Amino acid sequence: MSGSINYVSCGLLWIALLVKLPDLVRHRREPSLLAISGVLASASLCFLFGAPASVKVINRVSGVPNLAAPLTYASITAYSAALLIMIACWRGGPRLRRTTRSWICGYAVVLAGIAVLFALGDTREERRSDFDTYYATAPWLSAMVVLYLVGHLTATGVSAVWSLRWAFEAEVRKRPWLRTSLLTIGAGTLLSSGYSLSKLAAVLARWTGRDWVTLGTALPPVCAGLGAVLTVAGVLLPMAGHHLSSWRDFFRLAPLDAVLDPVLTDRALRVERPHSPFLWGTWRWSTIHNGLHAIETLYDESLYDQAHDAELARTGDWRRASSVAWAATIAAAVQRSTEPGVETPGAPARLSHPRDAESLVLIADAVKRSGQQARAARAAEPGPARAPSL
Repeated sequence: MSGSINYVSCGLLWIALLVKLPDLVRHRREPSLLAISGVLASASLCFLFGAPASVKVINRVSGVPNLAAPLTYASITAYSAALLIMIACWRGGPRLRRTTRSWICGYAVVLAGIAVLFALGDTREERRSDFDTYYATAPWLSAMVVLYLVGHLTATGVSAVWSLRWAFEAEVRKRPWLRTSLLTIGAGTLLSSGYSLSKLAAVLARWTGRDWVTLGTALPPVCAGLGAVLTVAGVLLPMAGHHLSSWRDFFRLAPLDAVLDPVLTDRALRVERPHSPFLWGTWRWSTIHNGLHAIETLYDESLYDQAHDAELARTGDWRRASSVAWAATIAAAVQRSTEPGVETPGAPARLSHPRDAESLVLIADAVKRSGQQARAARAAEPGPARAPSL
């Protein structure tokens, strides 16, 4: 890839890191957040160190002809390790600590090996684009090249197997954002494995006296760039999905919020909406909970049963019947709470309203349909008779 694409990709990854920074500060000991941040940071360094202009600057400023090579290899190795740890953290399980500790120790050894082997080798001839194949037969340096390529291939292969196998499990199919993320990561890591495979093929060709420099310089950047873009996109998909779902809930919960508005206003339960749009869904969800908690002792159980049975008999859909029944029960409780002389009973409510976001969204949809049906019924009513015009 060209240097400009490298720098644009690096900048986008830094923006994603800034977006995750508040969560990282609040939950600095959360392994999953640390792993995601590690993936984004190391991927950005891969793009930064791999740009031709960066290679030239690093070599010139440091005074070491090929210092950019081990720095790039180290960032690729760190990215590989962070990706493995991130997928392990997402999956969880009783062996999580042992698994992450093993990968961390293993790739720490790879990083140390890259540094030691580079220091032992002779790299006086600067090679900005074909370092791997040019030094494939040099003492120490050939071992360094093989070490980082095998480390990268191992990480991409294991990540692809983990993510694709997990994506097709039954429990993940119910979570579309996670499944899409895992499939995208699997595709990205499979494509990224082409980077190390093509370079290993070029290195092996040098060992047998052949010259496949083009294979080692033209194909790997394409595989690495596209693979990294897909993989990082897969890493960010759950975060994007969370915010999109939150915004969807914000708008879909509006009818239920409107029904509860008299209670929220009368009892000063509505807090000011936060400035960040990322928090609007949570704000509306918590506001609705405040209103429902205020009227929960006024729920009419007989009204709920009547509405539920009628809708169930009409549609045969239990979830729809439940949401319609709750919409009618909540509306009646709000109306009762605003009537003069009505006091909230002290006894606990026999009915307990749903508290999860999905159920509240279904209730809000039922409220919206009820309002639409009421408006349609009013529009269908015949108007007052008019005198015939002369």
